[in-house]
Amino acid sequence: MTNAKNPLAPLLANLEVRTPLGEEDRQAILALPYTLKTLEPSTYTVREGDPPDRCGVLVSGFAYRQKLTGDGDRQIIAIHIPGDATDFQNSFLEVADHSVQMLTRGDVAFIPRGAIQEIVRSRAAIAHAILIKILVEASIFREWVLNVGRRNARTRMAHVLCEFALRLEAEGVAGRNGYELPMTQEQLADALGLTPVHVNRVLKGLEADGLIKRSKRNVSFPDWERLRQVGDFNQRYLHLERQSSGQEMRIPQR
Repeated sequence: MTNAKNPLAPLLANLEVRTPLGEEDRQAILALPYTLKTLEPSTYTVREGDPPDRCGVLVSGFAYRQKLTGDGDRQIIAIHIPGDATDFQNSFLEVADHSVQMLTRGDVAFIPRGAIQEIVRSRAAIAHAILIKILVEASIFREWVLNVGRRNARTRMAHVLCEFALRLEAEGVAGRNGYELPMTQEQLADALGLTPVHVNRVLKGLEADGLIKRSKRNVSFPDWERLRQVGDFNQRYLHLERQSSGQEMRIPQR
């Protein structure tokens, strides 16, 4: 099986955006056991309260993390794109504290939890790459808290559109020229802490100001720099540059 046809190739590419790996480590990732499934929108890959026994990798399609209040109100706390692992966080925890559902139809490769634990224990470079990925996800979570808690509706929307563009660009899927936005206005509302009506009004305002163009679900950006300014968007929190290999952090023997 070639890398191009291996369902785990998107995961490898995703990890290597920030952390280059040697050939043996690359082959070890591609050799992980998996079960490939095609899932429909709204299908759970992780369900809150369940003991995690596998880690899903998005081969195609999009997914979202969510938390529910006691009354059933939903807050979307992250969006996942092709190549993302949807459950690295629970690979060493005993219960899932949130849910992950498919945004769109897509293929998911499920890797047994034990296989993730073993490759982390046995291959330091892969463990380092997964740690970097988890830390970047935590950085994105922090930015989303700031977005919902302190930015106005127009800025929130522009910020999320910019983030999505750069993350897709890093994976070679799309970019700041435009992409197909996989979220409904109701889902955007749950991600931004707004109502669907308010989301619709904000999108129309951005379009009227020449900051975005929409055609069905396709969105493009005639003036990326202005959109970035409106969104108070600084890509630092995405950590898209290559990170250190970890070798520099070794403590010398005395």
